[in-house]
Amino acid sequence: MVEKSSSPFTNPGWIPMVPDGMRILVVGGSGGIGSTVCSMLAEGSNCIVGMHGASIQPNLSVLDRDSSAKIIPLQKNLESEEDCVSLIDEFCHGAGGIEGLVHLSGALNFSGHWKDMPEADWRRDININLDQPFFLARAAMSKMLSNKSGGRIILNGTESALHGGSPLSFPYAIAKRGTEAMVQGLAREGASEGILVNGVRLGYINSGFHQRWHGRSAEQMQQRAELVPLKRGGHPEEAAALFIYLLSGWASFITGQMFALTGGDWL
Repeated sequence: MVEKSSSPFTNPGWIPMVPDGMRILVVGGSGGIGSTVCSMLAEGSNCIVGMHGASIQPNLSVLDRDSSAKIIPLQKNLESEEDCVSLIDEFCHGAGGIEGLVHLSGALNFSGHWKDMPEADWRRDININLDQPFFLARAAMSKMLSNKSGGRIILNGTESALHGGSPLSFPYAIAKRGTEAMVQGLAREGASEGILVNGVRLGYINSGFHQRWHGRSAEQMQQRAELVPLKRGGHPEEAAALFIYLLSGWASFITGQMFALTGGDWL
């Protein structure tokens, strides 16, 4: 079934750029949006990119081989604060420091109704979707403060967090609502040192997330797209461009904000 849209995605032929030499760690760089962020950075910017995957080595074949960007592949499961700090340290060792952190890792470990959710699955979802970005952001901010380099931290959220989530994604929505408070608190803390913290509140993006974690079929995803006022899912490139814009010089007067990328969901 072909997705019908009243506002099709048209690549404008240009992409946002970050400052030369900027050192950016993309956590979840092996996913649909994360790999696109890395690819877009490699295509358009002369920077250093840490491309992180949790359970698999990031696929470097998605990157432009003629890029002037330096790519550092990183593989690490993030189960604890120690793991998160270790990942930041490993990237800083390879890159010489850090000015950007993009967090795009997330999971839905239980596919049933929250009323039937085992405690272990609840704690696992809260850990990966709330604890993990906090420990990573805190460690990255500590490096930025000690280096007096300033920096950007971009966290991912979800529009459904503003509406209580769904019975099938309740802990995910709760964690992402917490992420919104985290963005504000970290932004307030970092502003005086030039550390800007923002987030992107994602709607339905064609990144493979729902198929990977909930086993959704093509027909089910088409039904989901029909619920979006623009009658389609967002493209990973549209999401990646917004993340990179928030890393760029054009976003130097923006902090503590959540940006909705939803195609009009919940209007």
